[in-house]
This record gives sequence, structure tokens and C-alpha cells, in this order.
Amino acid sequence: MPNGISLHIGDENKMERKKFLGIIAIVAIITVVMFAGCINEDVQTPAPTATVSPTTPTGTSSLMVYSGAGMRKPMDEIGSVFEQKYGISVNYNYAGSNTLLSQIELTQEGDVYMPGATMYIETAKEKGFVDYEQNVAYHIPVIAVPEGNPANITCFDDLTKPGVKIVLGDPKAAACGKIAKKILEKNGIFDAVDANVIAHAATVNELVVYTCMGTTDASIIWQASLIGTEKETDIIEIPKEQNLIKVIPIGMLTFSENKDYAKQFVDFVASAEGKAIFEKHGFTTYPNEK
Repeated sequence: MPNGISLHIGDENKMERKKFLGIIAIVAIITVVMFAGCINEDVQTPAPTATVSPTTPTGTSSLMVYSGAGMRKPMDEIGSVFEQKYGISVNYNYAGSNTLLSQIELTQEGDVYMPGATMYIETAKEKGFVDYEQNVAYHIPVIAVPEGNPANITCFDDLTKPGVKIVLGDPKAAACGKIAKKILEKNGIFDAVDANVIAHAATVNELVVYTCMGTTDASIIWQASLIGTEKETDIIEIPKEQNLIKVIPIGMLTFSENKDYAKQFVDFVASAEGKAIFEKHGFTTYPNEK
């Protein structure tokens, strides 16, 4: 083959290699510039610093509160007031007191527990779940009937009459169910009334719905839970000697990751301002310590 042709081919190969190396160099330069830009962007844009009010404890800005369903109305309002006052949001889990205790034991998460009776907070303390508590208000059981009292219920003995339809709270789930069972046992009529029970409800709020709809002839419900249902229900008060009135407590959970906030919330609920909200919703509040 002539030398001229050989040299020409060699030059073409060199030129191709130069082009290839040039492309690689350009890609490398672009990569370095982009990488440097990322570094500069990170350096020039520091993460925002959270600001905390001098009156607010340090930590997260929200709380998880396990509350008995019967306290939903006052606790919803208290949560809103607390957030406006301290900038700390409150998330609620509403259910029966014993159901909540089971959830707390299972998850070991959350900040505050507010059951419908002290027996549940005592159990929580025995299990090591609560180490700080306050008393807030009273739960007063009453006999609730649909408006007009179609079954003519006037006392406990009327709950034992054949054909009377009774709906009670589930004693394994709700404080109102457990207390109703104890009240009926105290008065020696549990078996006779149990024969007329057509259903058990997981929360006191469900009992209110059953009564307002006329599904039941009577139920044993917290008095405060019936506030606002005067047009749908009537109340038969239980004599004190036959009744079991319970204290509503609130406690801080030991595994709370926000203990400053949790204690602040417990104290706020039990404060004069918090108790005034409970009174607004029909509760009789626990006396302030002198």
C-alpha cells in the first residue's frame, strides 16, 4: 500500500482519538462544575433554625393524648385553647378507657392518658406507665331513657321487668360499662338486668346514640355525656346510696418523649381554666387543692 494512504489513515485515527479525549474532558469539566455547585448550594443555604417561645419547654411541638370518649367535648376545646396559648398541638385518641390502656401497653408510645375513672390510672401506675397525675372532674352515672320514657322507667327495679330493652357499656372496654356492672352488682340486680341487655357498646358516646335513636329503653350513662341531648333523652337520677360516682384523672406517661410538654398539658387540664371548660360541658369538677 502506498505510504501516503498509510499516513492519511494514521492521521484520521489520531484525530478521532483527540475528539474522543476532548469529549471526555468536557464531560469531566461539566461534572466537576455541577458537583461544586451542589457543594456551594449546601454551604450557602443552611438549615432553618427552629425558634421556641421562652415560656414553652424545648422539644417537639405536638402531644399524643389517650382520652376516654366521654370527655371528648371538653378535651377538644382544651386542645384548641392549649395550642393557641402555648403553640403546642394536641392529637387525641378517643376510645373506651380500658381499650386505651391496652393500646398504651402494646405500643408504649404517647404522652398523656386520661381515663374515665381512677381505677384505670391506678392500673397504669402499677404497670409503670404513669408517674405524674392530677384529678380533674367527676363522672356521675345516671339512667338515660329516650325522650318521653316509652318504657316508663323510674328506678333500677324497672330495668328488670320482662321485655325491657337495655344497652350497656362493654365492661371490658369502657369505664361506663365497668361502673354500670358494679352498680348493678351493688344493688343485687345484675343478673336480672343482664337478661334484658340486647347489646354492649364500646364507648359512652355509642350509648348516647342508642338512647337518642330509641334503640334501647334505658341505659346507664355518664350524666355529662347527655348534655345537648335534652330533646332526645330523659334522665333518671340514681340515689347516692345506690350510685358509684367516679373521679376523672389525667396522667403523664413515663415513656413520653416530650415530658415537659406532657406535664404542662396535665397541669393545664387540671387548672382553673381547664376545669372551667369541663364545667361548661356539664361536668362537676374536682375541687382545687388549697
